[in-house]
Parts: sequence; C-alpha cells; structure tokens
Amino acid sequence: MRRIALLGATGSIGRQAIEIIDAHPELELVAAASGSQPIDGLAPLTQVGGDLVGLLERADPDVVLNAVVGFAGLPATLWTLERGADLALANKESLVAAGQLALAAWKRGGGRLLPVDSEHSALHQCLENRSAETIESLVLTASGGPFRGRNRDELANVTPEEALAHPTWSMGPKITIDSATLANKGLELIEAHFLFGVPYEQIEIVVHPSSVVHSIVRFRDGAALAHLGYPDMRVPISYALTYPERAATPVPALDLAGGLTLEFLAPDADTFPMITLAREAGVRGCTFPCAFNAANEVAVAAFLAGRIGFLEIAETVERTLDTVSGAPAARLDELTACDAEARRIAETALQPA
Repeated sequence: MRRIALLGATGSIGRQAIEIIDAHPELELVAAASGSQPIDGLAPLTQVGGDLVGLLERADPDVVLNAVVGFAGLPATLWTLERGADLALANKESLVAAGQLALAAWKRGGGRLLPVDSEHSALHQCLENRSAETIESLVLTASGGPFRGRNRDELANVTPEEALAHPTWSMGPKITIDSATLANKGLELIEAHFLFGVPYEQIEIVVHPSSVVHSIVRFRDGAALAHLGYPDMRVPISYALTYPERAATPVPALDLAGGLTLEFLAPDADTFPMITLAREAGVRGCTFPCAFNAANEVAVAAFLAGRIGFLEIAETVERTLDTVSGAPAARLDELTACDAEARRIAETALQPA
C-alpha cells in the first residue's frame, strides 16, 4: 500500500489524481488539502488553507503529490524532499523559485522526485538510465496557446476569457494564462535545468500545436527519443503515483494511422517574450528565477482581475527583473524575503489597462 498526501485536491490536477487513486487499490489517500474549498471526508486527514507542513507531519505519507499553485507550495516541497518521501511534483513554481535549496534538500533526504508536468514526466522517461555525457539537448514542446500566430498588435486588447480558452489542455486559470503568454515554457525551462542538471544552453523550446509530442531528448550520436501521447494529465499523474510499475489508465493509445500531424515551429520571441525573460533569469541565477516567478504570479492575477492588459504581463515581469537585487538566498526565510521583494516591485510596476 502506498500512502498518498494530495495537496491542491480541488484543482485540475487534484481532481484527476483522485480518479487515479480511486482506480488503484494499492494507492491510499491518507491526507488531502485545498486552498479554500471544503473537502470534508475526502481523506482521513483533510485541511482547507493553513500550514501544509503540519498536515504532512500528521499524515506521514509515502508520496506527496504537490499540486498547489505558485510559491505557496514551496514549504511542502522542501519538507517532502528533506524527509525522503517521494515527491510527485506538479508545483513547478517551488522548484523554479528555490532550485538550489530544493536540490540540497533532495540530496539530504534521498527520496524520489517524480515530475508531474507532462513535459518533464516525458523527459524523465526518455532519460531514465541514460548517462549525462550522452545527452545533446532537451526539447520542451509548447502548444503555442490560444494566441499562436498572432502579433503584438492583435494581442493588445485580448480578454481573460480569450486567454483561458486553451486549444489542447484543460487546466486551472493560472497555468492556462501562463500557457497563453508562454511563461509556462519559461518556468518549465528553469524546472528542467534543476531537475535534470542540464545547462540552459542545452534546453530548447519548440511550438508543437497538437500537443502529441510532450518532450524530446537529443543524444550525441544524432538520435532523438520522443515521448508521444494524447494530451491527458492522467498519464503523468499515474506515472508519478505508481512509479516504477506504470499502471494502466483509461487514456486510449495513440491512433498512429488516424492522420497525426507532427508540426514543430520556433516560438515567436518578439510577441511572446516570457521565454527569453525566464532564460535570462535562469542564467543570472541566485534569486532571479524566484523574482521571475513572483512577478509573473502578481501580473497574471492582475490580468485576470482586469487591472492590466495581456501584453503588460511580460512588461511587469521585465520591469521587476530589472529592479530586484537578485541576491542569493541560502535559507527559506531569505528566499521568502526575496519573493516578497519581487512582489512589491511587481505591484509598483503594474500599469493600468
């Protein structure tokens, strides 16, 4: 029996995780948490809001599925890695913001870190048992979001409702907006750097509209391995929760003879600058990735609230990165202070719509 704590139980990932857990008797949901919605009776231990670390202490799980949105998921990530429990990580922001702290905690704890993002789950599978010196590069695929092919002028007046209409994935509002700005690929770029120890210059991003190829690994001999499947988050969730058994899911196999189109395009960095901003923040290191994440969270919330326009999300992030100190952080309290500084600067940088 594998004891699971589910953080973010009422979100898109959380709901699909419950479906996976219910379908497999060897998985037991021992604790669940939500941000604000009632979840009484969902698990023996439940919690709405509050200190997630306290819940984890009481539950003593074998696996923590962290599907909390944003920086708020960081303490649970660090607790899980320190304790040596398996971490099924859907909260990419905590690894982006605290990459070095998380890696150190992972090394001390010795548990498994299993990514739930479809792209990183795909990379994990393609890279398993491969030596680092054989890797030429990692390729993250992006659907391009609902605004693929548009220019900046055409995006000036788009609404949150338009940005939330993702063409291939069904996700929560924050990650859907991140997909529309391509900030999500920027976050995934930084996450991949920390997860797999690959330099930023060896991580590529390509636009793949059908979302069938989730990631690709290029090797030094000229070969490339790709992970393919229908865009359904139940696959990477199941992979992380049942690893290494790879349990069955209700997701159908790809219909290879059904007319699949595997099209790949370069991202439009002029129209969607968030990938470039994320890469620059990652290369600068220290707490610049934390600032990128914090400013993006503030800007996305402002856009969803109608306070700024779509293009001003990236502008807010850029102003914040130009202003923050980016000082290194060796402890969680120092990192939290850097996150708060970036949020204050981002709020100041917000421009009216």
